[in-house]
Amino acid sequence: MNQYALLSAFLTTLLLSLSDAFVNNPNNFFQRDLFCGLLSHKIDRNFFQDQKYAEAFRIIDECSISGQPCDDLYDSARYIDRSASTLYPNLDAKKELWDRAHGSWKLQMATGGGRFKTFKPVPIFAYAMIDEKNFGNGIGFNQDNIVLSLLGPHYFNDKTRSMGIGIHDMFIFSKKVTHLLPSFIYDRIGLNKGPSDFTNRKGSRMPAFTMIGASEKSLIARGGSGGIAIWTRLDKDIRPAAYGAWRDASKL
Repeated sequence: MNQYALLSAFLTTLLLSLSDAFVNNPNNFFQRDLFCGLLSHKIDRNFFQDQKYAEAFRIIDECSISGQPCDDLYDSARYIDRSASTLYPNLDAKKELWDRAHGSWKLQMATGGGRFKTFKPVPIFAYAMIDEKNFGNGIGFNQDNIVLSLLGPHYFNDKTRSMGIGIHDMFIFSKKVTHLLPSFIYDRIGLNKGPSDFTNRKGSRMPAFTMIGASEKSLIARGGSGGIAIWTRLDKDIRPAAYGAWRDASKL
């Protein structure tokens, strides 16, 4: 086994372990969970007629920027979650939420599962990115030095606000190493699988996020087992650091 394969195996195991700790995805890997210029999004003004919504997102934004939870954070996130039918009453509103979710994000806090009501800070640099075609995530030292990255197409259902995640490629220090991976890693991370490859039986569900809320500063989403994660928007596109010179326009 060559050095890239060995390093890939080690880093993949690390990323999978971190996923269980922070998001508790039932497929046992961090939700695969930025683009050519961050979009400028306009939140429906009706949102701000609801003062409780505005106050809840103010708390979420402050915590996502600082990386530290406060006493009211969980209740604020749950308020946004429970108010989804009011906040996103039609497909246009859900599409606006999806548009706001596009960008480069740093994972700041997560509850670790649906049973938990306390957000815990994430002690490493873990990122996620959403562009028009792909979802990517990985870990690194900071936004300029990414160690391990995954990339693949997303499948957004605008009726349920759910984003299914596929993985097509792996990168180490921004170099594509997919072709060097041993078969057990292919199987472990479900490489090149799409929605039709999953049956929705227990243990065979496509990894997915349900989008709860997004602002210019924060992204809130729920993992497969009910855990809630909060990201803060990065100040620049993560893709050059994560994917290097691999700029295939048909995929990015």
